[in-house]
Amino acid sequence: MATDIKAPTFPESVAEGTVAAWHKKPGDSVERDELIVEIETDKVVLEVVAPEAGILTDVMAEEGDTVESEQVLGKIGEGSASGDSGKKEEKSSDNAEKAESKEAAKPAAGGKQHDVKAPSFPESIQEGTVATWHKKVGEAVKRDEVLADIETDKVVLEVVAPADGALAEIKAEEGSQVESEAILATFVEGGGSDQASASSSSSASNDADDEGADEKVGDKVLAPAARKMVAEHDLDVSRIEGTGKGGRILKEDVQKAVKDGSARKAAKSSAPAKAAAAPAVAGEREEKRVPMTRLRQTIAKRLVQAQQTAAMLTTYNEVDMTEIMALRAQYKDTFQKTHDVKLGFMGFFVKAASEALKRFPDVNASIDGTDIVYHGYQDIGVAVSTDRGLVVPVLRDTDSMKIADVERSIVDFGKRGRDGKLGMDDMIGGTFTITNGGTFGSLMSTPIINPPQTAILGMHKIQDRPMAVNGKVEIRPMMYLALSYDHRMIDGKDAVRFLVTIKELLEDPARLLLDV
Repeated sequence: MATDIKAPTFPESVAEGTVAAWHKKPGDSVERDELIVEIETDKVVLEVVAPEAGILTDVMAEEGDTVESEQVLGKIGEGSASGDSGKKEEKSSDNAEKAESKEAAKPAAGGKQHDVKAPSFPESIQEGTVATWHKKVGEAVKRDEVLADIETDKVVLEVVAPADGALAEIKAEEGSQVESEAILATFVEGGGSDQASASSSSSASNDADDEGADEKVGDKVLAPAARKMVAEHDLDVSRIEGTGKGGRILKEDVQKAVKDGSARKAAKSSAPAKAAAAPAVAGEREEKRVPMTRLRQTIAKRLVQAQQTAAMLTTYNEVDMTEIMALRAQYKDTFQKTHDVKLGFMGFFVKAASEALKRFPDVNASIDGTDIVYHGYQDIGVAVSTDRGLVVPVLRDTDSMKIADVERSIVDFGKRGRDGKLGMDDMIGGTFTITNGGTFGSLMSTPIINPPQTAILGMHKIQDRPMAVNGKVEIRPMMYLALSYDHRMIDGKDAVRFLVTIKELLEDPARLLLDV
């Protein structure tokens, strides 16, 4: 009885896929769970494995065909492959070698098995990307040791070991898109006692698994997975050193070449092609193309969305920082000794913004379709720059926070942001945002609203400038302030008055304490 080979079940966001490559031909024998065909979607490449052992009898979707979720791609029949006995013996021998290699690649101890799953994503996050595997198959790990990092459009989540043991199989390679609680790998308790042996066996397994569909390019032999990566990254095969059997190039070799940039093709010249390519000369202009991270893609998407949907306008003012700086200079040592945190400027700005938000509720509101949502609390997001990009953790109920609480929370956000340890709860929500470009030397900028919020305050560099004070010219430490707001929600009059309120509170900090 024939068994259908079906395309995987695509998630709702993926409508269809393309048959990228068949790894077997009609008449070839296949083992259960052996890779048969790859389906490429607009997000990931999905592998389709044999549901049963047998013979591939029919291919119903050729390479390049567009297929839908769970569409029948081919059929597997019972029996063994047709052909002379020599081929049968060779195929049988190959299968035996594969079985031995796969068995050898398993961790030494055969303890309890666990599925290593992706974390549960909140409703606002549909999927994540496997950013890094910190452990290899067969490598010994301790309980709660980090196995992999999953990068979402907001934070990086860590996946830890469920027990002492080792990875038996990695099912989601680096760069793969995974959904909430998707199975990433198989883990075996008590495994990995001989790391070197396991690693070697794993390499042998990779060699064996890729047999039968190699491609020769020049004097190099590429495994199927390596061939795909070479094409994706447009690499020069002649510059890749193969570590497989007989110099065969494996996927790991290509990954290494991508990482160190040693196999990039030389830039094409406008001159006619020559018989031999000229060697790269030191000092030539080079370009490097890397894919956007999920965080950078999300930042780009949200900022463009804000520009396209909001009627954004920016009003400016300037604040004399003399009193704040004098207060800070007078109490910074006592403040640090009392609260174990430095007294910065952000605490004053957060408290001033909290007071202004109470006086102008439209600035603290958000738009939901045709509804206006007025928030009876002040949750202020503070933009933090990290190596991965800009993130905006949120200070909750800032009206009830003391300046010391604000400064302590911001220091904690900055440290965890740089270490990639900010959690999902830290990033969700927020009714208003403050961004400080002055830390990088910005004198003036136009910040972009963080949807669905309706306003954002931009701080800038403090710079001495000549100012007219009581009819005399004095040098004062001045800072430009910028308030970008959604004109659909906030009238210009209220935006200006909001910014003036912040200016007045900062120029006379006693008003923050006296609530006047």
